[in-house]
Amino acid sequence: MGYKKERGLWESYEQDAEKTAAEIFCPARISRRDFVKKSGLVALMVAFGTQVPFLRNLPAGFIPVAFAEADEDFVIPGKNGLRLLNDRPINAETPPHLLDDNITPVARHFVRNNGLVPPSANVLASAKEWMLSIDGEVHRPLQLSIEQLQRFEYHTYDLTVECGGNGRAGYNPPVKGNQWSLGAVGCARYGGVLMRDVLRASGLKTSAFYTGYYGADIHLSGDPKRVVISRGTPIEKAMNEYTMIAWEMNGKPLSALHGFPLRVVTPGWPGSVSMKWLNRIWVRDVEHDGPKMTGKAYRVPKYPVPPGSKVPDADMKIIESMPVKSLITFPKTRGRHDLRTAFHLRGHAWAGERSVKQMHVSFDFGQNWIRADLKQPANRYAWQHWKAALNFPSRGYYEVWARATDSNGSMQPTVVPGWNPKGYLNNAMHRIAVTVF
Repeated sequence: MGYKKERGLWESYEQDAEKTAAEIFCPARISRRDFVKKSGLVALMVAFGTQVPFLRNLPAGFIPVAFAEADEDFVIPGKNGLRLLNDRPINAETPPHLLDDNITPVARHFVRNNGLVPPSANVLASAKEWMLSIDGEVHRPLQLSIEQLQRFEYHTYDLTVECGGNGRAGYNPPVKGNQWSLGAVGCARYGGVLMRDVLRASGLKTSAFYTGYYGADIHLSGDPKRVVISRGTPIEKAMNEYTMIAWEMNGKPLSALHGFPLRVVTPGWPGSVSMKWLNRIWVRDVEHDGPKMTGKAYRVPKYPVPPGSKVPDADMKIIESMPVKSLITFPKTRGRHDLRTAFHLRGHAWAGERSVKQMHVSFDFGQNWIRADLKQPANRYAWQHWKAALNFPSRGYYEVWARATDSNGSMQPTVVPGWNPKGYLNNAMHRIAVTVF
């Protein structure tokens, strides 16, 4: 399987607008140039053969969502229907309509790797020989087998994990990195032990300030001495009652792609601090400075910056809590609906360290909002399920938008939020297209 060049939506349009629209975004073969040159109404009528009742409300510069989403399936052993972004290392996301389950099946959970899967992750027997070391600012450095870890109290939690770059493809000007659209997120049921129980057993010193996590993944160069990625968190987050050292995912041993035999799960924070193939926890008295902890890696500017600007490393801050966000998981975008019946939709919402307080949906490009039914999470850091029913006023093309509001009153923006050099934290509202007949 060949490597795919990383390109975002805007970059694709800038390089070849007609080809992008014709081959990727628009099965009706109408280019963005044509869409701009003609009136939006005429273009959409040509593309969909129907009226657009609320076209006057479409924000300037918006590309209709029916033109801006495409399905692209591929096959990875153990995965079903994901979209490949990179094959060395493997990075793949899940289309929103395949994330409809309350608990994300392993086969449909996104994959984000920085290096190559270690050979040991493909050998079930290797779990018996696996050792986890805890050292640094501890009174009792530990070497624990998985069997010894299993003597600690066992816990299971539904935990949302999202890549910090989820939504990167929406930034303009484009930024480098895997061009995630919406599907670098999942909520699985993890089984294992609390990290705080293990750290307490090691006798944390009063100087313990930060963790540094290390895994067995292999650097793309093949050099066994080069560390692929080593990130960590303040000791307070490591001691959180939901931060886990896990060996199970949805009731079964972790798969090779998801960190077998052992991983960290740091819910509410970027997935990069949920270290896979975990074999060492280094407790430090300073902020961790392992690979992808410094510079601009998993950091955003401390202040708003103009798009495309160069930001000094000293003015970047580490991403901690992820922002409020939601998905429409049913129905699939570009569907058709009978005007005579109610339009039912549903999805999930999550908010990092916070909870989701309200969900709203709109079918007139955000002019009016209808409150959705929102459930409480199964436990803290699990995504929350929501559903709504709409009645369209007439036949035509519609976009249904979803907007979550968190427990602090922060809500998802209509457009891509503030630009940053690495394209992190895009929590713009999800939209789906529907033709009502």
